Amino acid sequence: MLWFVPALLVLAPCVAGQPRRAAQPVRPPGPAAPAPAGQSWPIESLTVAGHRNYQESAILAVAGLKPGQAATPEAFEAARERLLATGLFESVGYRYEPAAGGKGYRAVIEVAEVEPVYPFRFEDLPLGADELRAALEAAGPLFAARLPATAAVLERYARLLQNRLAETGFRDRVVGRLVSERQDEVVIVFRPATPPPAIVYVRFTGSEAVEAAELQNAMAGVAVGVPYTEQRVRELLDSAIRPRYEAKGRMRVSFPEITAAEAPDARGVVVTVRVAEGEVYELGEVGAQSYPLPPGGIVKAAGLKSGERADFDAVEEGRERILRLLRKNGHMKGAVKIERTLDDAARKVNVIYQVEAGPRFTFGALKVEGLDILTEPAVRKLWGLKPGQPFDADYPEFFLNRIREDGVFDNLGQTRFSIQVDEASQTVNVTLYFGAAARKSLLPGA
Repeated sequence: MLWFVPALLVLAPCVAGQPRRAAQPVRPPGPAAPAPAGQSWPIESLTVAGHRNYQESAILAVAGLKPGQAATPEAFEAARERLLATGLFESVGYRYEPAAGGKGYRAVIEVAEVEPVYPFRFEDLPLGADELRAALEAAGPLFAARLPATAAVLERYARLLQNRLAETGFRDRVVGRLVSERQDEVVIVFRPATPPPAIVYVRFTGSEAVEAAELQNAMAGVAVGVPYTEQRVRELLDSAIRPRYEAKGRMRVSFPEITAAEAPDARGVVVTVRVAEGEVYELGEVGAQSYPLPPGGIVKAAGLKSGERADFDAVEEGRERILRLLRKNGHMKGAVKIERTLDDAARKVNVIYQVEAGPRFTFGALKVEGLDILTEPAVRKLWGLKPGQPFDADYPEFFLNRIREDGVFDNLGQTRFSIQVDEASQTVNVTLYFGAAARKSLLPGA
Protein backbone atom coordinates (compact mmCIF):
# COMPACT_ATOMS: atom_id res chain seq x y z
CA MET A 1 0.00 0.00 0.00
CA LEU A 2 1.34 3.41 -1.00
CA TRP A 3 1.22 6.24 1.54
CA PHE A 4 0.09 9.72 0.39
CA VAL A 5 0.73 12.76 2.58
CA PRO A 6 -1.74 15.61 1.93
CA ALA A 7 -0.42 19.07 1.11
CA LEU A 8 -2.61 21.72 2.70
CA LEU A 9 -3.18 25.23 1.36
CA VAL A 10 -5.06 27.53 3.71
CA LEU A 11 -5.83 31.16 3.05
CA ALA A 12 -5.58 33.55 5.97
CA PRO A 13 -7.58 36.78 6.31
CA CYS A 14 -6.10 40.04 5.00
CA VAL A 15 -7.65 42.00 7.86
CA ALA A 16 -8.07 40.84 11.44
CA GLY A 17 -11.57 39.64 12.19
CA GLN A 18 -12.35 38.04 8.81
CA PRO A 19 -13.23 34.33 8.91
CA ARG A 20 -10.59 31.93 7.71
CA ARG A 21 -11.32 29.80 4.69
CA ALA A 22 -11.49 26.04 5.08
CA ALA A 23 -8.38 24.03 4.32
CA GLN A 24 -8.31 22.34 0.94
CA PRO A 25 -6.24 19.11 0.91
CA VAL A 26 -4.12 18.56 -2.20
CA ARG A 27 -2.30 15.31 -2.87
CA PRO A 28 1.45 15.44 -3.57
CA PRO A 29 2.54 14.79 -7.14
CA GLY A 30 3.90 11.31 -6.48
CA PRO A 31 4.04 8.52 -3.87
CA ALA A 32 6.87 7.87 -1.49
CA ALA A 33 7.96 4.51 -0.33
CA PRO A 34 6.13 3.56 2.85
CA ALA A 35 7.93 4.42 6.03
CA PRO A 36 8.48 1.71 8.61
CA ALA A 37 5.53 1.11 10.91
CA GLY A 38 5.17 3.84 13.51
CA GLN A 39 7.66 6.17 11.77
CA SER A 40 7.49 9.14 9.36
CA TRP A 41 10.04 10.02 6.72
CA PRO A 42 12.00 13.19 7.59
CA ILE A 43 12.15 16.56 5.85
CA GLU A 44 15.26 16.49 3.66
CA SER A 45 15.01 20.04 2.26
CA LEU A 46 12.92 23.07 3.15
CA THR A 47 12.43 26.24 1.09
CA VAL A 48 10.06 29.22 0.91
CA ALA A 49 8.22 30.48 -2.19
CA GLY A 50 6.43 33.77 -2.79
CA HIS A 51 8.36 35.96 -0.34
CA ARG A 52 9.47 39.48 -1.28
CA ASN A 53 9.82 41.65 1.82
CA TYR A 54 11.18 39.05 4.24
CA GLN A 55 14.19 36.76 4.07
CA GLU A 56 13.70 33.02 3.73
CA SER A 57 15.77 32.34 6.84
CA ALA A 58 13.54 34.64 8.90
CA ILE A 59 10.35 32.98 7.63
CA LEU A 60 11.72 29.52 8.41
CA ALA A 61 12.82 30.64 11.87
CA VAL A 62 9.26 31.71 12.69
CA ALA A 63 7.75 28.61 11.05
CA GLY A 64 9.87 26.41 13.33
CA LEU A 65 10.46 23.66 10.75
CA LYS A 66 13.93 22.22 10.20
CA PRO A 67 15.44 19.61 7.89
CA GLY A 68 15.67 16.28 9.65
CA GLN A 69 12.45 16.48 11.62
CA ALA A 70 9.51 14.21 10.82
CA ALA A 71 7.29 15.38 7.95
CA THR A 72 3.86 15.20 9.56
CA PRO A 73 0.70 17.18 8.77
CA GLU A 74 0.63 18.32 12.40
CA ALA A 75 4.12 19.86 12.16
CA PHE A 76 3.30 21.74 8.95
CA GLU A 77 -0.05 22.92 10.27
CA ALA A 78 1.59 24.30 13.41
CA ALA A 79 4.16 26.13 11.23
CA ARG A 80 1.37 27.60 9.11
CA GLU A 81 -0.44 28.87 12.21
CA ARG A 82 2.72 30.50 13.57
CA LEU A 83 3.26 32.38 10.30
CA LEU A 84 -0.37 33.50 10.05
CA ALA A 85 -0.24 34.78 13.62
CA THR A 86 2.37 37.36 12.61
CA GLY A 87 -0.21 39.23 10.51
CA LEU A 88 2.41 39.66 7.77
CA PHE A 89 0.97 37.07 5.36
CA GLU A 90 -2.25 37.10 3.44
CA SER A 91 -2.04 33.36 2.92
CA VAL A 92 0.24 30.52 3.97
CA GLY A 93 0.33 27.06 2.47
CA TYR A 94 2.72 24.15 2.24
CA ARG A 95 3.47 21.18 0.07
CA TYR A 96 5.88 18.32 0.39
CA GLU A 97 6.78 15.59 -2.02
CA PRO A 98 9.16 12.66 -2.14
CA ALA A 99 12.81 13.58 -2.37
CA ALA A 100 15.28 11.63 -4.46
CA GLY A 101 15.80 8.21 -2.89
CA GLY A 102 12.25 7.92 -1.60
CA LYS A 103 13.11 8.06 2.10
CA GLY A 104 12.40 11.73 2.82
CA TYR A 105 10.48 14.77 1.65
CA ARG A 106 11.26 17.98 -0.20
CA ALA A 107 9.05 20.61 1.47
CA VAL A 108 8.04 24.10 0.32
CA ILE A 109 6.24 26.75 2.38
CA GLU A 110 4.24 29.02 0.06
CA VAL A 111 3.41 32.51 1.31
CA ALA A 112 1.59 35.55 -0.03
CA GLU A 113 2.69 38.64 1.86
CA VAL A 114 0.26 41.36 2.88
CA GLU A 115 0.61 44.35 0.55
CA PRO A 116 1.15 47.24 0.53
CA VAL A 117 3.77 47.90 3.18
CA TYR A 118 4.55 51.34 4.61
CA PRO A 119 7.42 53.14 6.34
CA PHE A 120 6.89 53.92 10.01
CA ARG A 121 8.00 56.44 12.56
CA PHE A 122 7.58 57.25 16.26
CA GLU A 123 5.94 60.36 17.63
CA ASP A 124 5.80 61.85 21.13
CA LEU A 125 7.35 58.79 22.80
CA PRO A 126 9.93 59.26 25.58
CA LEU A 127 12.70 57.19 23.97
CA GLY A 128 14.67 57.93 20.80
CA ALA A 129 13.85 56.34 17.46
CA ASP A 130 16.98 54.14 17.44
CA GLU A 131 16.20 52.65 20.83
CA LEU A 132 12.55 52.04 19.94
CA ARG A 133 13.51 50.41 16.66
CA ALA A 134 15.97 48.17 18.47
CA ALA A 135 13.16 47.01 20.78
CA LEU A 136 11.09 45.97 17.76
CA GLU A 137 14.02 44.26 16.04
CA ALA A 138 14.68 42.18 19.16
CA ALA A 139 11.11 40.90 19.16
CA GLY A 140 11.47 38.61 16.16
CA PRO A 141 13.32 37.91 12.90
CA LEU A 142 10.52 39.15 10.63
CA PHE A 143 10.88 42.80 11.63
CA ALA A 144 11.44 44.98 8.52
CA ALA A 145 11.85 48.64 7.60
CA ARG A 146 8.35 48.68 6.07
CA LEU A 147 5.27 47.12 7.64
CA PRO A 148 1.76 46.22 6.52
CA ALA A 149 -0.96 48.17 8.29
CA THR A 150 -3.01 45.16 9.41
CA ALA A 151 -4.64 45.30 12.82
CA ALA A 152 -2.57 42.32 14.01
CA VAL A 153 0.74 43.92 13.05
CA LEU A 154 -0.07 47.36 14.45
CA GLU A 155 -1.38 45.96 17.74
CA ARG A 156 1.59 43.62 18.21
CA TYR A 157 4.25 46.26 17.61
CA ALA A 158 2.37 48.85 19.66
CA ARG A 159 2.26 46.37 22.54
CA LEU A 160 6.00 45.70 22.25
CA LEU A 161 6.70 49.44 22.36
CA GLN A 162 4.41 49.89 25.31
CA ASN A 163 6.17 47.14 27.26
CA ARG A 164 9.55 48.70 26.54
CA LEU A 165 8.39 52.20 27.49
CA ALA A 166 6.82 50.94 30.72
CA GLU A 167 10.38 50.34 31.93
CA THR A 168 10.89 54.13 31.82
CA GLY A 169 7.71 54.86 33.79
CA PHE A 170 5.58 55.62 30.71
CA ARG A 171 1.95 54.86 31.57
CA ASP A 172 0.00 55.80 28.43
CA ARG A 173 -1.08 53.24 25.86
CA VAL A 174 0.78 53.12 22.53
CA VAL A 175 -1.20 52.92 19.30
CA GLY A 176 -0.17 52.51 15.66
CA ARG A 177 -2.15 54.24 12.92
CA LEU A 178 -1.81 54.70 9.18
CA VAL A 179 -1.57 58.43 8.51
CA SER A 180 -1.63 60.38 5.25
CA GLU A 181 0.18 63.64 6.00
CA ARG A 182 1.18 64.65 2.50
CA GLN A 183 -0.31 64.01 -0.90
CA ASP A 184 2.40 61.55 -1.83
CA GLU A 185 3.24 60.02 1.54
CA VAL A 186 1.42 57.50 3.72
CA VAL A 187 3.19 56.38 6.90
CA ILE A 188 2.51 54.29 10.01
CA VAL A 189 2.83 56.38 13.18
CA PHE A 190 3.32 54.85 16.63
CA ARG A 191 2.36 57.35 19.32
CA PRO A 192 0.59 57.65 22.69
CA ALA A 193 -3.12 56.92 22.64
CA THR A 194 -3.89 60.18 24.42
CA PRO A 195 -4.26 62.79 21.67
CA PRO A 196 -1.87 65.73 21.73
CA PRO A 197 -3.18 69.18 22.68
CA ALA A 198 -4.31 71.48 19.89
CA ILE A 199 -2.28 74.51 18.81
CA VAL A 200 -3.90 77.75 20.00
CA TYR A 201 -1.30 80.24 18.81
CA VAL A 202 2.15 80.31 17.20
CA ARG A 203 4.60 83.10 17.96
CA PHE A 204 8.08 83.79 16.62
CA THR A 205 11.33 85.15 18.04
CA GLY A 206 14.45 86.21 16.16
CA SER A 207 12.65 87.38 13.01
CA GLU A 208 13.85 90.61 11.39
CA ALA A 209 13.85 90.13 7.60
CA VAL A 210 10.18 89.14 7.82
CA GLU A 211 8.00 90.77 10.46
CA ALA A 212 6.83 88.49 13.26
CA ALA A 213 3.22 89.57 12.67
CA GLU A 214 3.38 88.34 9.06
CA LEU A 215 4.77 84.99 10.21
CA GLN A 216 2.14 84.64 12.93
CA ASN A 217 -0.68 85.39 10.49
CA ALA A 218 0.70 82.85 8.01
CA MET A 219 0.82 80.12 10.66
CA ALA A 220 -2.58 81.02 12.08
CA GLY A 221 -4.22 79.93 8.86
CA VAL A 222 -2.67 76.46 8.86
CA ALA A 223 -1.70 75.60 12.46
CA VAL A 224 -4.45 76.78 14.83
CA GLY A 225 -6.54 73.81 15.90
CA VAL A 226 -4.01 71.26 14.62
CA PRO A 227 -2.86 68.65 17.18
CA TYR A 228 0.60 69.66 18.36
CA THR A 229 3.66 67.64 17.54
CA GLU A 230 7.05 69.15 16.85
CA GLN A 231 7.32 67.29 13.57
CA ARG A 232 3.96 68.59 12.39
CA VAL A 233 4.95 72.16 13.32
CA ARG A 234 8.19 71.79 11.36
CA GLU A 235 6.28 70.58 8.31
CA LEU A 236 3.99 73.62 8.54
CA LEU A 237 6.99 75.92 8.90
CA ASP A 238 8.51 74.43 5.75
CA SER A 239 5.33 74.96 3.74
CA ALA A 240 4.10 78.31 5.14
CA ILE A 241 7.16 80.16 6.46
CA ARG A 242 10.27 78.98 4.63
CA PRO A 243 9.06 80.27 1.21
CA ARG A 244 8.69 83.77 2.68
CA TYR A 245 12.36 83.78 3.62
CA GLU A 246 13.50 82.20 0.36
CA ALA A 247 11.72 85.03 -1.46
CA LYS A 248 14.20 87.31 0.34
CA GLY A 249 17.28 85.25 -0.43
CA ARG A 250 17.47 83.65 3.04
CA MET A 251 18.21 80.18 1.74
CA ARG A 252 19.53 78.78 5.02
CA VAL A 253 16.72 79.88 7.30
CA SER A 254 16.22 77.39 10.12
CA PHE A 255 14.08 76.91 13.19
CA PRO A 256 16.51 75.63 15.83
CA GLU A 257 14.10 75.69 18.75
CA ILE A 258 10.40 74.89 19.04
CA THR A 259 8.69 74.83 22.42
CA ALA A 260 5.10 74.42 23.53
CA ALA A 261 3.47 75.65 26.74
CA GLU A 262 -0.07 75.33 28.03
CA ALA A 263 -2.22 78.25 26.85
CA PRO A 264 -3.26 80.46 29.79
CA ASP A 265 -6.77 81.22 28.53
CA ALA A 266 -7.72 78.28 26.29
CA ARG A 267 -7.42 74.51 26.09
CA GLY A 268 -4.31 73.80 24.06
CA VAL A 269 -0.76 75.02 23.71
CA VAL A 270 1.04 78.15 22.61
CA VAL A 271 3.97 77.26 20.34
CA THR A 272 7.08 79.44 20.28
CA VAL A 273 9.43 79.18 17.30
CA ARG A 274 12.93 80.65 17.32
CA VAL A 275 14.05 81.68 13.84
CA ALA A 276 17.65 81.74 12.61
CA GLU A 277 17.28 83.74 9.40
CA GLY A 278 20.72 83.12 7.90
CA GLU A 279 22.55 85.17 5.28
CA VAL A 280 21.21 86.57 2.01
CA TYR A 281 22.13 84.55 -1.10
CA GLU A 282 22.42 85.67 -4.72
CA LEU A 283 21.48 83.81 -7.87
CA GLY A 284 24.49 82.03 -9.32
CA GLU A 285 24.12 80.00 -12.50
CA VAL A 286 20.67 79.97 -14.10
CA GLY A 287 20.47 77.14 -16.60
CA ALA A 288 18.19 74.56 -18.16
CA GLN A 289 18.18 70.90 -19.08
CA SER A 290 15.61 70.84 -21.83
CA TYR A 291 16.52 68.43 -24.63
CA PRO A 292 15.32 68.62 -27.40
CA LEU A 293 14.43 72.27 -26.72
CA PRO A 294 17.27 74.85 -26.77
CA PRO A 295 18.32 75.66 -23.19
CA GLY A 296 18.95 79.29 -24.11
CA GLY A 297 15.31 79.84 -24.99
CA ILE A 298 14.20 78.25 -21.75
CA VAL A 299 16.49 80.44 -19.64
CA LYS A 300 15.34 83.53 -21.54
CA ALA A 301 11.71 82.66 -20.88
CA ALA A 302 12.44 82.27 -17.14
CA GLY A 303 13.58 85.89 -17.02
CA LEU A 304 16.15 85.52 -14.21
CA LYS A 305 19.60 87.05 -14.06
CA SER A 306 22.70 85.84 -12.25
CA GLY A 307 23.88 88.17 -9.51
CA GLU A 308 20.41 89.24 -8.44
CA ARG A 309 19.23 88.54 -4.94
CA ALA A 310 17.81 85.02 -4.84
CA ASP A 311 14.01 85.31 -4.89
CA PHE A 312 12.29 81.97 -5.14
CA ASP A 313 8.93 83.58 -5.77
CA ALA A 314 10.55 84.91 -8.95
CA VAL A 315 12.07 81.48 -9.64
CA GLU A 316 8.60 79.96 -9.44
CA GLU A 317 7.21 82.68 -11.72
CA GLY A 318 9.96 81.75 -14.17
CA ARG A 319 8.76 78.16 -14.09
CA GLU A 320 5.24 79.32 -14.97
CA ARG A 321 6.58 81.35 -17.91
CA ILE A 322 8.41 78.27 -19.18
CA LEU A 323 5.22 76.21 -18.92
CA ARG A 324 3.35 78.84 -20.94
CA LEU A 325 6.10 78.70 -23.57
CA LEU A 326 5.76 74.92 -23.75
CA ARG A 327 1.98 75.12 -24.10
CA LYS A 328 2.27 77.77 -26.80
CA ASN A 329 4.53 75.49 -28.83
CA GLY A 330 2.39 72.39 -28.69
CA HIS A 331 3.89 70.76 -25.60
CA MET A 332 0.62 70.85 -23.70
CA LYS A 333 1.68 68.07 -21.33
CA GLY A 334 5.10 69.49 -20.52
CA ALA A 335 6.44 69.68 -16.99
CA VAL A 336 9.16 71.76 -15.36
CA LYS A 337 11.05 70.92 -12.17
CA ILE A 338 13.41 73.23 -10.32
CA GLU A 339 16.78 71.93 -9.16
CA ARG A 340 18.81 74.15 -6.88
CA THR A 341 22.26 73.81 -5.34
CA LEU A 342 23.71 76.06 -2.67
CA ASP A 343 27.26 77.40 -2.63
CA ASP A 344 27.56 78.41 1.01
CA ALA A 345 31.07 79.80 0.65
CA ALA A 346 30.04 82.21 -2.11
CA ARG A 347 26.49 82.62 -0.74
CA LYS A 348 25.04 81.80 -4.11
CA VAL A 349 22.28 79.47 -5.24
CA ASN A 350 22.37 77.85 -8.67
CA VAL A 351 19.05 77.17 -10.37
CA ILE A 352 18.52 74.63 -13.13
CA TYR A 353 15.12 74.25 -14.81
CA GLN A 354 14.64 70.61 -15.76
CA VAL A 355 12.16 70.59 -18.63
CA GLU A 356 10.25 67.51 -19.72
CA ALA A 357 8.63 68.77 -22.91
CA GLY A 358 6.62 65.66 -23.68
CA PRO A 359 5.05 65.06 -27.13
CA ARG A 360 4.34 67.98 -29.44
CA PHE A 361 0.70 68.28 -30.41
CA THR A 362 -0.52 70.01 -33.56
CA PHE A 363 -3.84 71.63 -34.35
CA GLY A 364 -6.31 69.43 -36.19
CA ALA A 365 -9.72 70.92 -36.96
CA LEU A 366 -12.12 73.61 -35.73
CA LYS A 367 -15.80 73.05 -35.07
CA VAL A 368 -18.21 75.93 -34.34
CA GLU A 369 -21.61 75.49 -32.71
CA GLY A 370 -24.34 78.02 -32.01
CA LEU A 371 -23.86 80.35 -35.03
CA ASP A 372 -25.83 80.66 -38.26
CA ILE A 373 -24.48 80.10 -41.76
CA LEU A 374 -23.63 83.79 -42.14
CA THR A 375 -21.69 84.36 -38.94
CA GLU A 376 -19.84 81.03 -38.67
CA PRO A 377 -17.60 81.69 -41.73
CA ALA A 378 -16.59 85.04 -40.24
CA VAL A 379 -15.49 83.36 -37.02
CA ARG A 380 -13.52 80.77 -38.93
CA LYS A 381 -11.79 83.55 -40.84
CA LEU A 382 -10.76 85.22 -37.57
CA TRP A 383 -9.41 81.95 -36.13
CA GLY A 384 -5.63 82.05 -36.42
CA LEU A 385 -4.46 78.44 -35.90
CA LYS A 386 -3.94 76.41 -39.07
CA PRO A 387 -4.08 72.62 -39.30
CA GLY A 388 -0.64 71.15 -38.69
CA GLN A 389 0.66 74.10 -36.66
CA PRO A 390 1.83 73.50 -33.08
CA PHE A 391 -1.25 73.66 -30.88
CA ASP A 392 -1.26 76.61 -28.50
CA ALA A 393 -3.19 75.38 -25.47
CA ASP A 394 -3.99 78.94 -24.39
CA TYR A 395 -5.24 80.09 -27.78
CA PRO A 396 -8.93 79.01 -27.64
CA GLU A 397 -9.55 81.03 -24.46
CA PHE A 398 -7.55 83.96 -25.85
CA PHE A 399 -9.60 83.84 -29.07
CA LEU A 400 -12.98 83.93 -27.31
CA ASN A 401 -11.84 86.78 -25.07
CA ARG A 402 -10.79 88.80 -28.12
CA ILE A 403 -14.14 88.11 -29.80
CA ARG A 404 -15.84 89.59 -26.78
CA GLU A 405 -13.46 92.53 -26.30
CA ASP A 406 -13.50 93.54 -29.97
CA GLY A 407 -17.32 93.58 -30.10
CA VAL A 408 -17.53 91.15 -33.01
CA PHE A 409 -21.03 90.19 -31.88
CA ASP A 410 -23.84 92.35 -30.57
CA ASN A 411 -25.32 91.01 -27.32
CA LEU A 412 -22.87 88.12 -27.24
CA GLY A 413 -24.19 85.32 -25.07
CA GLN A 414 -22.24 82.71 -23.11
CA THR A 415 -19.19 81.26 -24.84
CA ARG A 416 -16.99 78.32 -24.06
CA PHE A 417 -14.69 75.84 -25.76
CA SER A 418 -13.66 72.22 -25.51
CA ILE A 419 -10.68 70.36 -26.88
CA GLN A 420 -10.47 66.79 -28.10
CA VAL A 421 -7.01 65.24 -27.88
CA ASP A 422 -6.02 62.38 -30.17
CA GLU A 423 -3.06 60.75 -28.43
CA ALA A 424 -2.31 58.43 -31.35
CA SER A 425 -1.93 61.18 -33.96
CA GLN A 426 -0.89 63.83 -31.40
CA THR A 427 -3.45 66.27 -32.78
CA VAL A 428 -5.99 68.47 -31.00
CA ASN A 429 -9.43 69.43 -32.33
CA VAL A 430 -11.25 72.46 -30.91
CA THR A 431 -14.98 73.14 -30.58
CA LEU A 432 -16.24 76.69 -29.94
CA TYR A 433 -19.69 77.14 -28.42
CA PHE A 434 -21.64 80.40 -28.79
CA GLY A 435 -24.79 81.33 -26.90
CA ALA A 436 -28.13 81.89 -28.63
CA ALA A 437 -27.78 85.69 -28.43
CA ALA A 438 -24.84 85.51 -30.82
CA ARG A 439 -27.10 84.45 -33.67
CA LYS A 440 -28.09 88.10 -34.10
CA SER A 441 -24.70 89.51 -34.86
CA LEU A 442 -23.17 92.70 -36.13
CA LEU A 443 -19.98 91.72 -37.88
CA PRO A 444 -17.51 94.51 -38.70
CA GLY A 445 -18.62 96.20 -41.93
CA ALA A 446 -22.19 94.80 -41.76
